[in-house]
Formats: sequence, structure tokens, C-alpha cells
Amino acid sequence: MSNGQKRSLSRRGFLRGSGLTLALPAMASLRGRAVAAETAAQSATAVTSTGAPLRMAFMSIPNGVQQENWFPSDDNELNETMKPLNRLKSDLQVISGLDHINATPGPDGAGDHARANATFLTGLRARKTAGSDIECGISVDQVAAQSIGSITRMPSLELTSDLIRNSGSCDSGYACAYQYNLAWSSPSTPVTPEANPRLVFERLFGSGSRGDRKKNYEARLATKKSVLDFVLEEGRDVKRQLAAADSRKFDEYFSVVRDMERRIEAAEQFKDPPETDEDAPAGIPRDFGDYMTLMYDMLHLAFQTDSTRVATLLLAYDGSNRTFPQLGIPEGHHWLTHSQRDEALAQKVARIDQFYIEHFARFLEKMRQTEDVDGNSLLHNSMIVYGGAIADGNRHTHENLPVILAGQAGGQIETGRYYQAEKQPMSNLYVSMLNLMGIPVDEFGDSNGKLSLS
Repeated sequence: MSNGQKRSLSRRGFLRGSGLTLALPAMASLRGRAVAAETAAQSATAVTSTGAPLRMAFMSIPNGVQQENWFPSDDNELNETMKPLNRLKSDLQVISGLDHINATPGPDGAGDHARANATFLTGLRARKTAGSDIECGISVDQVAAQSIGSITRMPSLELTSDLIRNSGSCDSGYACAYQYNLAWSSPSTPVTPEANPRLVFERLFGSGSRGDRKKNYEARLATKKSVLDFVLEEGRDVKRQLAAADSRKFDEYFSVVRDMERRIEAAEQFKDPPETDEDAPAGIPRDFGDYMTLMYDMLHLAFQTDSTRVATLLLAYDGSNRTFPQLGIPEGHHWLTHSQRDEALAQKVARIDQFYIEHFARFLEKMRQTEDVDGNSLLHNSMIVYGGAIADGNRHTHENLPVILAGQAGGQIETGRYYQAEKQPMSNLYVSMLNLMGIPVDEFGDSNGKLSLS
């Protein structure tokens, strides 16, 4: 055996031993095997009528929205905040009339931000405690993950472009865990999101527990080798099985992934944390916009490779007082929402809302431009909720929430409209989404029916 062969086998052995596997986009050449494997494993539909994967994701924004600049006019003309979505109007619907009553104070008093964050995907009221006896409810994403999660390498993917805090008191006697987590796998168990894009990237090319991923990360730092240098070796074997069109798609995909890794490596050169009150993990860009973009790109990559079909992205914890110097806004976001009697300050809130929308629009555009296995786009075969459980950040209202639903669920959802739903729980939307995923639930959270999406 030659030295070259020994080196090749050694590297392949390292690849398998470190838990790295090749994550690929859906391709027609490999579709037969993938469908056969999925049919044997799945317990719910989770596919479109054309056999493509059906995906769901949830993005949460903080502090409500500037009301006068949010909702469209009756003729479906997007308002100022949503202008970045103009090119995507045919792929989404803006929904009004949805409520999260369990986020309201009731006998619990102050703490609207913590309640809102906890209620957003659960529809249930968080127990007011700053101790370890936290309790809320299982979140909609985790209901889906527990039903269809065995189909994919990762049952679900939880991301954040903010801090991680699971202990202590954060909002008027509510535990920090309520405010910094979206996903709940049980009423007492929040699912901690990943804040470091480097670790997300490695997870997409690996398997196993958090400890396994840590070893992969340390191995990479020690060898200074690109993850792709390892996975491409096995990728060449796969490429030989691809038709010409898929072979080009394969090369384009890895070009994008390599570029993404370079961006992460560039971010890791900066040791100083961004403008937060805690140290940031390595790999987080200094600029918040770049940070959101990178996490959105990780989510896109996870869906493109069918690594998971269920995801959440906490863009910023509710109550966030982040400043936006890149927009010329030195005041904190939360403070501004309570100063909207001043028109100039209200317009700053609207500009922050639009900043979040700009990054959401970029993600949707990327999803729309990515072809799925059935020839439609990733966006067409998805359901993506963007919003929050606070409507007016000044008054902390939880009725008529800001909600956007993007994607057609493989043609099952009507888009290109302003959907003025009659006053009803937001949990009704979640029941409908779960049903479209092939999960036969009749109720969720505080639902009292279903929301008609077609």
C-alpha cells in the first residue's frame, strides 16, 4: 500500500471516527433511495404531494412593532415596515387578528416580555417563578419534532442570534429561561438554542451528542483543516452517481458552504464580544446584522440538506434593549418602544422593525432561489412563521399580533394576501400547521379551532 493510500484511509478513518457525515442538498439523482428510506422511517406525512420534504420554522422578534407602519392596507399594499418584502408578496401572507391571551398579566402582574417569549410557541401561560420550578408547555415545533424528527439526522434545530441564559431572574420575577428560549420539549424543559454559528456548521456536518460536536470542534482547531477537506473526499464518491445537472448543483452547493465557513472563520478572528452584557462565544460577528444573516444562512443550509425539517430562530429575546448604531440609533430598542409618543422616536422603532424585516426578506429570497428535489423552491415547500407575542410594545398588548406566514406548504397554503382573521388564538394557526405536516392534532395550547390557510 502506498503512502498516499495510507494517508487517504487515515483521513477517512478520522472522518468517520469524529462523527462527520456528508450533508447534501436534495437531488433528483439520489431521490429514489431517499424516498425509500424515508417511507420506511416516517410516522407522519411531512412531505408534499410531489414527495419533497415539508418544513416548518419560527422566527421571533422582540418588543412588538410600531403599529402604524406594520399592517398592510385593505388592498394588500405592504406598509412601510414591510417594503423589503415587496418582491416576495406572492410567497407570503400577512395575518392580523391573532391573539396570545396567556401572555397578558392577569393575576401575575408585571413580566410581559418573559410571558410573551414563553407563550409565543406554546400558547400557554408561564408559571411566575425565578427558581428551577419553571413550567409552561410543549412548543409547536417540538410537537412536530417528536412526531417526525426520526426522519432526519436532527429532529429539530434551535438557533439564536442573542445571549443564552437559563438561570436567574430576568423580568419582574420570571426566570431567565422563559425569556431566552423559544422551544420547549416538555412543560418544564426549555430547549437551549445554539448561539455559535461555528458549532451549528459543525453540527450540520456531524452527528452525535454535544460532547461529540465539541470533540469535532477541538479536532478542527488542532489540525487547522477545513471540515470540507474531509467531507469532500467522501463527496467524490457520491458525485460519481449524479446526473450532469445534479453534479453542477453539487459543485455550486459546496462552493456556497465553503464560502460560509470562510465567513465564520473571519468572525472568529475577533475576540472582543459584541455590544451585550455577557461574553459572546467565538464565531459570532461583531455586527448584529451580520450575525442574523449568518444564523439565517445556517437555517437555510439545514433545510437545503434535509438535516432537519423543524427549526426555531430567536432573533432577540423579548425585552431586548439592543442599540442599532449601524442605523444611527444609539437608544435602546426596548426604551424606544415606551417613548413612541415622540414621533421621531416612533420612527426609530419602525426603522428597527424594518431592519429585522430586511434580514428576514433576504432569507426568504434565498429559500425561493434554492431548487428543491421536486423542482419547486425550498420556500414553496415550507411554512415559516415570523412574529412575536407582543403587538404594541408601548402598551404591552398581546392581541392582533404581528404575524407573517411565508411559504405555500407545497401548494396547500394560499399566499399573496393580507389575511384579516377574525379574533382568535394564535394557537389555531399552529393546529393548522401541524395538520399540514401530517400530524393529526385537534388542539394545541389554548386553541379553540383551526385557522383556514387555503
